[in-house]
Amino acid sequence: MKRDQLTTAKRVVIKVGSSTLTGSAGSALDNSAVNSLVDLLAGLHAQGKEVVLVSSGAIAAGLAPLGLSSRPKDLATQQAAASVGQGLLIASYTESFSRHKVVASQVLLTIEDVVRRSHYQNAQRTLFRLLALGVVPIINENDSVGTQEIRFGDNDRLAALVSHLIGADLLVLVSDIDALYDAPPSQAGAKRVAEVDSIKNLTDVEVGGVGASGVGSGGMVTKIEAARISTGAGITMLLTSLPHVADAIAGKDVGTIFQPVHDRKPSRLLWLEHASTPRGRLILDAGATTAILERGVSLLPAGVTSVEGEFNGGDTVELVSEKGVVIARGLVSFDSDEIPQMLGKSTKDIAAALGSEYERELVHRDDLVLL
Repeated sequence: MKRDQLTTAKRVVIKVGSSTLTGSAGSALDNSAVNSLVDLLAGLHAQGKEVVLVSSGAIAAGLAPLGLSSRPKDLATQQAAASVGQGLLIASYTESFSRHKVVASQVLLTIEDVVRRSHYQNAQRTLFRLLALGVVPIINENDSVGTQEIRFGDNDRLAALVSHLIGADLLVLVSDIDALYDAPPSQAGAKRVAEVDSIKNLTDVEVGGVGASGVGSGGMVTKIEAARISTGAGITMLLTSLPHVADAIAGKDVGTIFQPVHDRKPSRLLWLEHASTPRGRLILDAGATTAILERGVSLLPAGVTSVEGEFNGGDTVELVSEKGVVIARGLVSFDSDEIPQMLGKSTKDIAAALGSEYERELVHRDDLVLL
């Protein structure tokens, strides 16, 4: 989707970061920033577009009421701040949207809601119904109950996954930085990257971490990852700041536009690559590594030299070369304690020794994605 086509996007997901909504660490929600964002969303809604907002800010909004001066590092305090701040955040949005007579809703998600099929189908149905009713869903990660194992870690990736979940036409990341630059924006000579045709072309770009405000959990690294997910799903992505977002969506030459790739991945492989949590590792010999990378075949027990971690059949595992390089991720067919007795043997030998139910791949090629 070229810039002059952005106005044709029917279903739009907009993600806003904590620093945009709260300013410096420890401050309360900036009502003027909230109203400015809502004015934009309401305007898109009035044009007949379906709008979904993915909003950070719950933890940041809860800092001041709890007397905290910076984002806490421990999970329990983060959860407490989110519990306090989430109510303040959604109340601010609800009040602001009411100025436009637009109904907003709150949708809290965890990683389970987009990884497990029964969960993400339910989340998908809910979002589709809200959009059909003319509601603007406001999505956030459920920080108040999330754990280190199941959290997304940042709302940039969540926004990209939600965009894929609902089949969005456009994803817009609203940040405190107005675009992607080839060096830190504060550095003399840094140049804006106006368009990215492929994430692979960003090798010369110096990507930084969390912004100076200190209230967010993302940074440019997570925005690049969000672009990788969205463009891999065939969705155009814009990166810009709040003062420039209206112009960016209108097709003006501001911010950075990331173009979708043509070889769109199937839904389950996109989830496998970006949303699943590996539970273990299978170490491959040189022959299996080459076969996986170059021939796109399934992984058989004969090509595996060792197993790491504890997992069950159906869990996600990493496929690792002899040199320790993770080359792929896939859904394993057997439990970790079943596999050692199968290593180095052909499927026929395994079937003869263990039974015909063992005569199958460790990881089928349809359940495998290269990294």
